[in-house]
Amino acid sequence: MDQRTTLKATGTVVGVAAFVTAGLVLFSGANRENRQPLPEKVAPLDPAVVAPADQLGRAFAAVAAHVMPAVVGVSSQKHITIGQPEFPFPFGDDFFRQFFGNHAQGIPHEHQFRGQERGLGSGMILDHAGHILTNYHVVRDVDEISVELADKRKFEAVIVGTDPQTDVAVVRIKGSVPADLATVELGDSDAMQVGNMVEAVGAPFGLLQTVTQGIISATGRSDVGIADYEDFLQTDAAINPGNSGGPLVNMHGEVIGMNSAIATSMGQFAGVGFAIPSAMIKQMLPRLIRGEKIVRGQLGVLIQDMTKTLAKQFGLSEAKGVLVSQVNKGSPAEKAGIRPGDVIIRYGGKDLANVRQLRNMVANTPPDSKATLSLVRNGKEQSMSVTIGVQAGGEPEASGPRSTDQLTKLGLTVQNLTPKAAKGLGLDVQEGVLITDVAEGSPASLTGLQKGDVIVEADRKHIANVGDLAQVLDKTKASGQILLRIVRQGGSLFVVISY
Repeated sequence: MDQRTTLKATGTVVGVAAFVTAGLVLFSGANRENRQPLPEKVAPLDPAVVAPADQLGRAFAAVAAHVMPAVVGVSSQKHITIGQPEFPFPFGDDFFRQFFGNHAQGIPHEHQFRGQERGLGSGMILDHAGHILTNYHVVRDVDEISVELADKRKFEAVIVGTDPQTDVAVVRIKGSVPADLATVELGDSDAMQVGNMVEAVGAPFGLLQTVTQGIISATGRSDVGIADYEDFLQTDAAINPGNSGGPLVNMHGEVIGMNSAIATSMGQFAGVGFAIPSAMIKQMLPRLIRGEKIVRGQLGVLIQDMTKTLAKQFGLSEAKGVLVSQVNKGSPAEKAGIRPGDVIIRYGGKDLANVRQLRNMVANTPPDSKATLSLVRNGKEQSMSVTIGVQAGGEPEASGPRSTDQLTKLGLTVQNLTPKAAKGLGLDVQEGVLITDVAEGSPASLTGLQKGDVIVEADRKHIANVGDLAQVLDKTKASGQILLRIVRQGGSLFVVISY
């Protein structure tokens, strides 16, 4: 959420204000004789009444004064080559780039020129060595970085470590580091509750040392779509373009989050901002400061959130835990004995509420260390130990379509999966039932089944061909529901179709 726009003065508003003011003066003079006497001066408010507000105001001021010296503006520059039209373009280079992009491929060399793309963000000083925490998207793919301190001193900076998966980066002041740097203190984001008061500090629209105030609106926000690993604090403290990388602080002046994004349809503050929690940042900082890559743990499963419908199918009294839909071959999960259909309810002794929680917990577990988890299998709870692995990298022809009365009722047309078809779809499975068509508006369509999905289980039974599927459908038709496990684009998931 780095800011790439400039502010313009609104001279027209000033002119109108002056005209209105002059009119009021004339009107006042014309009616001076009819003017009523001014009321007596209103007595000041009782100090005891406003004392709580004064005290709260002093607290906000103290928090701001405590953290502001350690907050910096982060400026970046990216050198680009853009096409120069043969005639003056009335709308400027930005308008031209909208149509031709930031690259000049295919544009004759004589019509190209070098330009700069500038960005503005925020950051916070971590230590006296000059390390500064900011967002990865603030410094991504840039050629030059500079930071401006609260006292207006400016320094060049270099990137030390980044983690794109969480949108976190550390930069360092280049060359000689001032001895008088103020630093922030990272607090406990896990202790924050909805309703706690917070302040956001940064450089929205390039306006350095701006402070806004609000509360924690929600915790544990995921699926925002900003990073691979998300566990955001949500706040209504005003966050705008340029705030990215700045601190979100509690009322003790401790940083409990790094402001990163806003949810808006206007491109600016709309009451919903997101901050990366300090608990997530703390775990990565030592490696980032050393310039090392972040290494994450891996279990080797595909998982999905438990729903009430799925819970009923798996014999659970409530929708809790995380459902395992696939276990990768040779993975730590397979070696530990985890199976598709298991419901993991605890990890490391902590209850699991959703996929996001388990994903983050496994990722934060050091590889080669052991973790204990509890799961429910066939209605019975059991515990097992698993040695966490290392997360890698960043992870049809048949005899003809077949249909039965039950398949028609579901809205499915299917055929046996062949090895050639599996290879064409890029799947590891060698047998199952390939969905070749899904009727629009059918129960299967409403469930989200798609053409190209492969059914590998039905009612917890292995499905090798259309015959197997037809037999299971005949046995379950009285219930009006069928539990399927499908493979889609290399992954798998459970679905329940009601018909």
